[in-house]
Amino acid sequence: MGRRVKDARLDNRSSRLKLTARKEPYWRLISEGCHLGYYRGTRVGKWVARFRPSGTGGGYRKAVLGEADDIRDANGETILGFDQADAAARRWFEAVSTGGGAITGYTVGDALDAYLKAFTGKSLAKTKARIDAIIRPALGQQKVSKLTRKVVGEWHRERASAPAMLRTKKGAVERNVRATVSDDGVRARRATANRDLTVLKAALNRFADDHPGLPVQAWRDVKPFKGVDQAKLRYLSDDEARRLVNACDPDFRPMVQSALLTGARYGELAGLRVADVDLQAGTIFLPQTKAGKSRFVYLESEGKLLFEASIRGKSGDAFVFTRPNGQQWNASQQARYLQRASDNGKLTPRAGFHDLRRTFGARLAIRGTPMAVIAEALGHADERITRRHYAHLAPSYVATTIRAAAAGLRIVQESSKITRIGVTKRARGMVAKQGQVPRPSS
Repeated sequence: MGRRVKDARLDNRSSRLKLTARKEPYWRLISEGCHLGYYRGTRVGKWVARFRPSGTGGGYRKAVLGEADDIRDANGETILGFDQADAAARRWFEAVSTGGGAITGYTVGDALDAYLKAFTGKSLAKTKARIDAIIRPALGQQKVSKLTRKVVGEWHRERASAPAMLRTKKGAVERNVRATVSDDGVRARRATANRDLTVLKAALNRFADDHPGLPVQAWRDVKPFKGVDQAKLRYLSDDEARRLVNACDPDFRPMVQSALLTGARYGELAGLRVADVDLQAGTIFLPQTKAGKSRFVYLESEGKLLFEASIRGKSGDAFVFTRPNGQQWNASQQARYLQRASDNGKLTPRAGFHDLRRTFGARLAIRGTPMAVIAEALGHADERITRRHYAHLAPSYVATTIRAAAAGLRIVQESSKITRIGVTKRARGMVAKQGQVPRPSS
């Protein structure tokens, strides 16, 4: 390993702060194939290293060593001065040049465990379920140091082509799945595969930050499928909503009615207690929402009637809506009821519970409700989410102007029933000869 060399650009923080922020680090050669780098970000600087064995034509292996002491004083662990970064880089070069040392024994399962232990997001249970059901069985035993772009990429593609997993009865021999047959089904499977890839990358990136020398490009170079996150959003017409409600099992009907009248999510309604309902104020209080913030929902006359009937005779700590056995509705238990109601109500395609929430938002948008009000009613963290889903339904100057200016071509006959429009032999000749649209024969 080469001896320590001074570098006027990187030796002290005042010099480093004069460097221009850029994507590519400022590299300093330590020895053949070994470089210490300083990444100058817009907010914080980081020490990085790269290594390529001599005589090989392959690319560099890279590692993040720690934060630079540009703003905060070095602590020798997560924040490093120049000398400390130089020493950390040399230790890493020694490890990777001799086979990686201890890092060769780590598996993807170890990375997933560390990620869950330090997880601070809003949906720990869902993330853990995704990891345990999807990522760990396929990749858990893989050595992180042996991961390649091919391995991760093939797993990502296989996830996109795998059938969707459905709720399966306890004790069932085979997993209940749904085959992908439609274009939207393909899009949905690819979107799901992207979410799986995001969780895997997050776990491996965090693990690599703590264990320099791992082949980070093996997973970072795998790109998600493009243009698959925006689904065609469905909402029910008033007629479809009534048919669905009428076709519901009596014990499940109040859940569907409340979703259509409030826009609340299934989990929010399942956890709602009597004490959260204020009929005098015409509100219900949702203490736990997807965004992690509590919010109020405002009831109109039908909503008041529904909740008044649903809480009658119940104690304050009782659940407002319960299953036929009197217990709380749990995750995914609504699916079978909704499928049966959709079939009985002749809804094609079947309605999902989130379609009821979208129906509430769509009805507000169609009637000209401001986007800010809809965002508040649905508990969106950002009004941009509301606009993306509902702005095209709202009355607008653009829509009104286009409809008025484009009207008047008079090429469609008004009729109270569908009839076959006859075309005479002479008219067909005119169409063939002149390209004219014939008038319907009387």
